[in-house]
Amino acid sequence: MSNILLTRIDDRLIHGQVVSQWCTELKPDWMLVVNDEVAGDEMQQELMNMAAPAYAQTRYVTVDEAIYTLAKADEDQKIMILVANPEDTLKLIEGGIPIKKVNIGNMDMKEGKHLIAPGVAVNEEDLNAFRQMEKDGVELEIKKVPGMKAESLDVLK
Repeated sequence: MSNILLTRIDDRLIHGQVVSQWCTELKPDWMLVVNDEVAGDEMQQELMNMAAPAYAQTRYVTVDEAIYTLAKADEDQKIMILVANPEDTLKLIEGGIPIKKVNIGNMDMKEGKHLIAPGVAVNEEDLNAFRQMEKDGVELEIKKVPGMKAESLDVLK
């Protein structure tokens, strides 16, 4: 099983903050973007490739492909997982990927969602996925950049 450095929920996936802060801090070998829509959208992939660091291999996969890929990855491969939403993250966990901690970055405000922290908007489906992750023993934190103090998700209690 692979060496997962970070599992981050951020609906922007690869962007400046992830590259300049998280990648600089963690130096992943792989950036695994897990999103069914983006896995089939070459235009979005090309845009994200422009921001991705040259030293990390970037792959765009569906949730099912991610489960298969991560189960086969070598232990010495340092992997950063980027997921757009809590539901897909929960599917990875339920698929057997040993995610112990989830970093929550940005979840944009959309219709039917409400803010629980600056930059983090959720609906009931998101909250239910977070609750299940906690029941599964996964630590959840809101943390925009590595040097920032992590916030907990007290709204789940």
